Amino acid sequence: MQDLDEFTVTDAALAQMEATASPRLKQIMDAAVRHLHAFARDVDLTPEEWLQGIQFLTAVGQACTPIRQEFILLSDVLGLSAVVNALHDRKARELGSQSSLLGPFYREGAPALPLGAQIVHNPTAPEIVLYGTVTDNAGTPVPNALIQVWQTSERGLYDLQEGHGDVMDMRGNFRTGADGKFHFRTVRPLGYSIPMDGPVGALVHRQNRHGMRPSHIHCLISANGYRELVTALYFADDPNIGSDTVFGVSQSLVVQAADDPASPLPGLQAVRYDFRLAHAAPGETGRVGADPSKLAKAAE
Repeated sequence: MQDLDEFTVTDAALAQMEATASPRLKQIMDAAVRHLHAFARDVDLTPEEWLQGIQFLTAVGQACTPIRQEFILLSDVLGLSAVVNALHDRKARELGSQSSLLGPFYREGAPALPLGAQIVHNPTAPEIVLYGTVTDNAGTPVPNALIQVWQTSERGLYDLQEGHGDVMDMRGNFRTGADGKFHFRTVRPLGYSIPMDGPVGALVHRQNRHGMRPSHIHCLISANGYRELVTALYFADDPNIGSDTVFGVSQSLVVQAADDPASPLPGLQAVRYDFRLAHAAPGETGRVGADPSKLAKAAE
């Protein structure tokens, strides 16, 4: 038996995991152990700090519900979601439009709406229209593509926050026409603070970060034979456009509503954005995020 110190315990832990049946699980856990041990040595982690970390992660788990995903929020504010998203994009055989974060407020089962419909039940702000065409990278229109959209209200809250998850609002699923075109009505969403009433918000507050996300509309676009596109459009005049607390903004995704004579709904300010879908590699799957209710059921 060997007496272990802060260095040799790493090798001992790796040796015990040597018989892991799954090569990928072994690779991931080997790296996780090496980095976690190195982190503890690097900061000279004390027992009190270790326990505080355990308590924090416990609180994060306890804050998760079918309508709130605190662990995805933690991943977002640490930039980990953005890293995983970038790694996922790097594996694509080709890239279409720039991707962005799915975020912790995505929900499956939004209502299917006809083109031109309003996604906000009772808007109290001026309507705008979002329109464009879904194509492949060669510019060929993609008919019958599914476009899932969701956003905050003009008050800066998602339906999961305003209605406690009992009613879907500010969401809709649309299908492109034979020409690949789409359009729908909405209101300008308000930039918002991430939830600050939980452990992740408390951490952000202690780091003296503003915790704000710039105004944006989420889009999840899919079609047979194409790589699923998870992205969002960000409004250029939001004061936090350059300091998104979850690192989701890319320059190519920045838009502005303006008068547009080419809009399919004249008289409304419009945002035009044409999305490009990349062809999918065989068996390509995966998105960075999930419906909170699905994760809650999986944990039961």
